[in-house]
Amino acid sequence: MKILLTGTTGYIARRLLPVLLSDGHDVICCVRDPNRFDAAPYQSTGLRVATVDFLVPHLLEAIPDDIDAAYFLIHSMSAPDEDFEALEKRAAINFKNRLQKTSVRQVIYLSGIVNDETLSQHLRSRKMVEDILSSGTFHLTTLRAGIIVGAGSASFEIIRDLVEKLPVMVAPRWVNTRTQPIAVKNVIDFLKGVLLLKDTFDTSYDIGGPEVLTYKSMILRFAKVRNLQRHIISVPVLTPRLSSYWLYFITSTSFKLAANLVNSMKTEVVCRPNTLHNKLNVELISYEEAIKLAFDRIEQQEVVSSWTDAQSSGVLSKGISRLVKVPTFGCFVDKKARRLADVGATVERIWSVGGDIGWYYADWLWEIRGFLDKLAGGVGLRRGRRNKADIAAGDALDFWRVIYASKTEKRLLLYAEMKLPGEAWLEFKISGDILYQTATMRPLGISGRLYWYSVQPLHYFIFNGMIDKLAGPGSEMVE
Repeated sequence: MKILLTGTTGYIARRLLPVLLSDGHDVICCVRDPNRFDAAPYQSTGLRVATVDFLVPHLLEAIPDDIDAAYFLIHSMSAPDEDFEALEKRAAINFKNRLQKTSVRQVIYLSGIVNDETLSQHLRSRKMVEDILSSGTFHLTTLRAGIIVGAGSASFEIIRDLVEKLPVMVAPRWVNTRTQPIAVKNVIDFLKGVLLLKDTFDTSYDIGGPEVLTYKSMILRFAKVRNLQRHIISVPVLTPRLSSYWLYFITSTSFKLAANLVNSMKTEVVCRPNTLHNKLNVELISYEEAIKLAFDRIEQQEVVSSWTDAQSSGVLSKGISRLVKVPTFGCFVDKKARRLADVGATVERIWSVGGDIGWYYADWLWEIRGFLDKLAGGVGLRRGRRNKADIAAGDALDFWRVIYASKTEKRLLLYAEMKLPGEAWLEFKISGDILYQTATMRPLGISGRLYWYSVQPLHYFIFNGMIDKLAGPGSEMVE
């Protein structure tokens, strides 16, 4: 079958794609920026990439007419520039209008559980998209999920931050809200299972795990799996805004996403009974087992996707291509070079930078910068990295975004997503046996120039130390 996959660089789609390919389907992957998606690792002749922006109608012509089914896995909850409801509405309408001109028989939409009379803005938007898609001439199958638990998922990483950082939590009252978490593996099982299954046409299903839990219980069970003792005190005085700030400063989430999550967490998301898992022979995974599976993935360095990879301060929405060529005019540059004794070892160190490994030198200064970034409303350092050994364009790397990564070319280019009065790049490149480390800043006005001059002494200290650690023993300074 020929299948259209949207949201290709997102958390769910990146896990669904290899499953569809292994089942022998031809998959058309819709991406706004082809530089963010590397098809080579899949090694499949059935994979095709189409450059599509669902907010720009004429670009949807890249979608072929002869498709059999399509997955709509697009959401804009963390969109920085516009109201995400408006963005989701435009994308859904454009998608529906284009798909109606194709031979598609079924559209599968992953939504949120909407069984409450008072819905959050996020869940209201999800329902609106479902209504738009259901008005199409194709058959719609909607799967409504609540909290998705898996390595790299937003809920997993947020709870992980809370559990591993806070022995005692003074939490908002929404920690007593009930929800029905589902393992990401089960989500993929359901998405795969309903594909062109006629019994599921024009029907919606709530999908969840076997247990109904409160957020408090989820946090405590997470702590149990990690062999940690944790205590939670819920108080009624934390308003939604204060709750959002609480999540924002304690965890790796952005404030925009934290606010939307808090609004959603006030609403119970419990599945209405159905027998879909029996019909598809899906064995539901318990919450604690889902946590264990997630950590198995992390320990084996097999985290396929992360919610942070879809997070950006607007950088990715404008495309990576424009950032690959580092500017020179009107820029400040700090460039250092070392002759290497062991090129291979240095490449591995570069590819391990950030996350748990850190930045090799004066990590406490990087942590202070991350904390200040959080205070200023930035992303901070807590996003870490998706995988300890692998880096791909579009990945989040602490408060940087990976713009270009090629081990063959021995080049890694990062773009700053911390709050700055300007734009900044950090590049590592090995030519022959020489490592070049280049920090570039394009300042914005006087404030940008003052910022550069104020941190220049720290840059000298940090960047010299970092390149020496990256270069390793036996390296030599190159003038």
